[in-house]
Amino acid sequence: CGIHWELIRHGYRCLGTGDQPGPDERKSELLPAGWEANKEVYTLRYKSTDGAQELLLKAIMVEDSMILNVMDRRSQKVADVTLAVADYINPEHLDDFHKVYKNTEELRTRITSGIIAPLGPPAGKARKEPESKEDVHWDENPLRLPPPQPMGARAPSRPSPLSPFAVGGEDLDPFGGRSGGMIVDPLHSGIPHPGIDPSSGIPGRLPPGAVPPGARFDPFGPLGVGRPGPDPDHLPPPGYDDMFM
Repeated sequence: CGIHWELIRHGYRCLGTGDQPGPDERKSELLPAGWEANKEVYTLRYKSTDGAQELLLKAIMVEDSMILNVMDRRSQKVADVTLAVADYINPEHLDDFHKVYKNTEELRTRITSGIIAPLGPPAGKARKEPESKEDVHWDENPLRLPPPQPMGARAPSRPSPLSPFAVGGEDLDPFGGRSGGMIVDPLHSGIPHPGIDPSSGIPGRLPPGAVPPGARFDPFGPLGVGRPGPDPDHLPPPGYDDMFM
């Protein structure tokens, strides 16, 4: 009974007794009727819940020991274990389920290492639930759609990488608070700089308020001494070499 239950725990179901299948057999967790008719040789057949394995178990009593021989009929693998009955059964308490067994953990270990492992556990039993993984932020995968946002909520903005290849990011997400449009802005006017605020106007060129606060501003001329960024003539026409332009 203990060996039968260990096979059930590992994903097998009993089909019946004898070497050959009988009529109207079906998989069951229960021992079939008449399983103990022969006290010298117990013959039982088992099948995995996924149907991939079919075992023929023979338990032969030799004096005070039980020799277990199990064969997988499909793969022809064979496993055997010899158990000393007195190590796991109290003969004085055969009528009391709660006292008849002893050293149950050792018995389970012997069955698992001697039968289940050599034959391979059933496929359905071997598969484990996938371990839960920490949710990867959608920003780390540019092909993943962002999670749905509640109505009225603003999607989180992606941090702008400090890279010259960030040009064009603002055009992809104009409402995301990103920087870098298709037009290269050498002054990075979308980012406030001390002494340069296009929204306050440019004397002689733009009145105050002509450039909305925070808007991208493409400069059309020098903004005075001490301006950041490259010289306005950093991109002369191709082949043009006139220092007095």
